[in-house]
Amino acid sequence: MASDMIELVEVGPRDGLQNEPEIISTADKVTLIGKMLDYGARRLEVASFVHPKRVPQMADAEDVIAALPDIADATYIGLALNKRGVLRGLATREGGRRGIDQIGCVIVASDTFGQKNQGQTIEQGIEEARAMVRFAREEGLAVQVTISAAFGCPFEGEVKPETVMAIAQEIAAEDPVEIALADTIGVAVPAQASDLFGQLGDLLGGNIPMRCHFHNTRGTGIANAWAAYEAGVRTFDASLGGLGGCPFAPKATGNIATEELIYLMDKSGIDSGIALDDAIAANHWFAGIIKRELPSLVARAA
Repeated sequence: MASDMIELVEVGPRDGLQNEPEIISTADKVTLIGKMLDYGARRLEVASFVHPKRVPQMADAEDVIAALPDIADATYIGLALNKRGVLRGLATREGGRRGIDQIGCVIVASDTFGQKNQGQTIEQGIEEARAMVRFAREEGLAVQVTISAAFGCPFEGEVKPETVMAIAQEIAAEDPVEIALADTIGVAVPAQASDLFGQLGDLLGGNIPMRCHFHNTRGTGIANAWAAYEAGVRTFDASLGGLGGCPFAPKATGNIATEELIYLMDKSGIDSGIALDDAIAANHWFAGIIKRELPSLVARAA
């Protein structure tokens, strides 16, 4: 296979940790991000600007961001669910501080899940996200948008592709830097990933890049990532060790593991810029912090 390049978005510091039962210290989070930078990650979702009572693990978002190394070619992403979150993101850049480089917005492709996750129906989510993209851009902050529960909802079941494409069309009108589809509860299979990203690629026409976000709840996550690659996706969310899960999605388990994604791509002749051995070493270090083995099979086999 001809060599190609993918981009990793390392979501471990946010999506990977948000469901952890024991609070990870700010210092350990910053050290973890440093190890991710060392193994080559250059886009990292480092925190979310959500209410600490709803997601306690993210209560120190501003402290983590203030302690991040100022690396020129790194992009630090902060998740925001509303304008209030964007304002918190902008505040991290005040006083000459580096702060975050990009805001991540989320629209849930299900009314029930959207209301439980962020208090919004689909229609309200679209309206909020469009306003967030405009506002952040006016303030000089790049914005990407994720359509979550794009393949299925834990409360309503299957999500229709036409629902997802209707949301994507509305968001594309705001010209975000990227649109992602997320299998938040890990129900997709490769045929569905291929079909939905094929439709999204046709809709966007190469004008807005695509990104994928898969969870491995039913063991299909890494196969779905390959299907997305074949459908034209070149940017992939993954979490070190396969950690993660949504606090508002019952039984949802972790993201696809960074180690498995990189192993897959490396063995397929596709460059990622990630040093797999260093990622495995970071996995083993963090396992000592949380005092249990991480899910990644590649790291366990090393």
